[in-house]
Amino acid sequence: MKIKFGTDGWRAIIAQEFTVDNVKRVAEGTALWMKSKGFSKIVIGHDTRFAGRLFAEATAQVMGSHGIKVFLGKGFVSTPMVSLGNVKLGADLGVIITASHNPPAYNGYKLKSNLGGPSVPADISAVEAMIPDNVPSQYLPSIEEMKAKGLLEDVDLEQIYIDHVEANFDLALMKNSGLKFAYDAMYGAGQNVIKRLFPEATKFHCEVDPSFKGQAPEPIEKNLKEIIAYLKSHDGYAFGLINDGDADRIGMFDGKGNFVDSHHLLLLLTYYMVEYKKYTGQIVVSFSATGKLKKMAELYGLGYQVTPIGFKYIAEIMATEDVVVGGEESGGLSVKGHIPERDGIWMGLLVMEFMAKTGKSLPQLIQDVYDKVGTFYFQRDDLHLAEELKLRIVENCKNGVYKAFGPYNIVRTDDLDGFKYYFNDDEWVMIRASGTEPLLRIYSEAKTKENCRSILDAVQATLLKA
Repeated sequence: MKIKFGTDGWRAIIAQEFTVDNVKRVAEGTALWMKSKGFSKIVIGHDTRFAGRLFAEATAQVMGSHGIKVFLGKGFVSTPMVSLGNVKLGADLGVIITASHNPPAYNGYKLKSNLGGPSVPADISAVEAMIPDNVPSQYLPSIEEMKAKGLLEDVDLEQIYIDHVEANFDLALMKNSGLKFAYDAMYGAGQNVIKRLFPEATKFHCEVDPSFKGQAPEPIEKNLKEIIAYLKSHDGYAFGLINDGDADRIGMFDGKGNFVDSHHLLLLLTYYMVEYKKYTGQIVVSFSATGKLKKMAELYGLGYQVTPIGFKYIAEIMATEDVVVGGEESGGLSVKGHIPERDGIWMGLLVMEFMAKTGKSLPQLIQDVYDKVGTFYFQRDDLHLAEELKLRIVENCKNGVYKAFGPYNIVRTDDLDGFKYYFNDDEWVMIRASGTEPLLRIYSEAKTKENCRSILDAVQATLLKA
């Protein structure tokens, strides 16, 4: 079986393709690539998914067989903890065993660079090319043997992360601000950090359950009914914060249970970082992000770049250029002053600090942003289609078949990654096949919620005739 890395590493169903033997093969490819680069140290961690420890230790043993020093995270950890650990421990590479927000049956293997973010696409491809067809046959030392030889060290990645938060946030101001919030860990790896830093927060799903109660730990509205209902029925809350399974992504609600999407969060973070913290740099966003960020960049005289979908493309630019805010529609956001990595907890704390410093509520801060760039609404539909129909639609997009969707005439098209059809300067739809799941995603931005829904309905009606 050929193992292919997708947008974000390798993900597969546990006990089907995601087995100890296949993980050892991927680890072997990783070790061979590390040796080809003269690399000798790696950080390995796992999140709260089923058998994470087993797969992390199997990866460590393969590394040990090549004489590579392993820093193994104690207990479960988030993806940003591995990335930060990489930087703080001076390692050459990081591996986190996680399938992020995929359904519970999945696990995965993500590579992290020594700069503290995702490995760059060229390195990911090079590792993939070195994965052997067979399970490594050399002797694999036990974890105990590796410890005895000094090849393995247990490290508290969670503590390293908490120390970093304490050094970079005004936690005293935040705790004394009277801002009450609810937090949903989705049974994921972010739970301990919030428990330790904000024990008084109202917490949901802050225990380990590898089944995730049968639901994908993805911070989107339909998965968050409990915290939404709580915020809607309880007064006095400033916001709700949610993280996905490996806590690199963020979901957020205002105190009344209204969803604040990534586009609004990117605008809020830019506003805070530039206007209040006086940072400079470019804004770098993925192809599906709101066009309002370009307007924000123009207002502040900042550079602006758009990348293909996948945070690794943003991280690559953040690692080599001056970037103040980077992010993507799916909840992966990053800012200057931290590692070039998506970090759902860090972004949530920044928004909380912004509220504490200004004394303004989340809706008030969003209104400040609207005053600068105008109001907008964004929505995404995920269509589960037969593969044949999905491919036919993509082919139609490539061949320029679509000139209009119902009453919406296309005035220009952009095909950087997927197909974005503009109806005017402020309203567009984008069609793209998912890189991680068997879905066709349709994204739309419009001036109002009603327009947004109307566009999506018109697009679906046209596409399903394909």
